[in-house]
Amino acid sequence: MLEKIIETTKFLRAKGIIDPEAGIILGTGLGELTAKIDKRIEIDYKDIPNFPVSTVEGHAGKLIYGEFGKKKIVAMKGRFHYYEGYGAQQVALPVRVLKYLGIKCLFLSNAAGGVNPSFQIGDIMVITDHINLLPNPLIGQNDERIGARFPDMGEAYDKYLVNKALLIAEENNIRIHKGVYLSTSGPTFETPAEYRYFRIIGADAVGMSTTPEVIIARHMNLPCFAVSVITDLGVEGKIEYTTHESVQNEAAKTEARMTTIMTEMISSL
Repeated sequence: MLEKIIETTKFLRAKGIIDPEAGIILGTGLGELTAKIDKRIEIDYKDIPNFPVSTVEGHAGKLIYGEFGKKKIVAMKGRFHYYEGYGAQQVALPVRVLKYLGIKCLFLSNAAGGVNPSFQIGDIMVITDHINLLPNPLIGQNDERIGARFPDMGEAYDKYLVNKALLIAEENNIRIHKGVYLSTSGPTFETPAEYRYFRIIGADAVGMSTTPEVIIARHMNLPCFAVSVITDLGVEGKIEYTTHESVQNEAAKTEARMTTIMTEMISSL
């Protein structure tokens, strides 16, 4: 794994991706946030050694480097999921490469179904903790050069960054929540019984990504900040027919608010 990380990192540095201060992984319907990146370099995933390729609509499959919030950042416009058939090593490698490129913080976003009855479609939830029902990406042989065998997950989401986001939202009159994100494998949306179960065990929102990336980042002591856009509701009496297109459309409506929060957070790093 380390050899592949180094090979990919060298390739990207040769393309001009030098010393980014933050990394961003953008989820369904949120890729247009990258339009705010100036002095940009774009590289298709298919052209990057050892990188998987995005196969999901709404995930463009590009690595974008440039200035955002007056800082140098590298953004993944599209992520990789277990339901696409990728294994743990393939899901892990891009996050590890971001770390080896030099990022100091990892920012993540996703589209999620809300199971908290107080949530509304279009709300933004800052993730404070998670329940991972996906295969743990650290299963298998551990390379101590990359991270410890048993990483602590007591603060998977950085408290300073969480509080900073809440303050920015308040200053900009943006409705925001804190909550626990639960990840499943997908690609099916949840049944009403599953929604009830997830709420009982402590989830506020459910999706199909993010937790593997956070586990990988924390394995390397990389601070994380993540948000969910609530694109549908898994609350009894409010459950409606859900499609990938409807999720994309609702996620896109939040882009202006998401951009405000992310820009101010990255500017303050």
